[in-house]
Amino acid sequence: MCSHQPSCPATTDDTRSVHIVAAHPEQGWNLLCDGAIVFDDTGELLPDGRVVPPHRAPAAQLAMAA
Repeated sequence: MCSHQPSCPATTDDTRSVHIVAAHPEQGWNLLCDGAIVFDDTGELLPDGRVVPPHRAPAAQLAMAA
């Protein structure tokens, strides 16, 4: 699915290297060139149908870091 060079890593690898091919910030999601859909709440829907639940830090931890 990815057409740029060098090609993106597999979905299970470093997802920070993939590119956004369709952005929908008004709906809270982006389509990546590897076929994954990432949501603003940090959850993901992978091309093979697997779901990655949101994995952001709890608000209490963020308040402590500030």
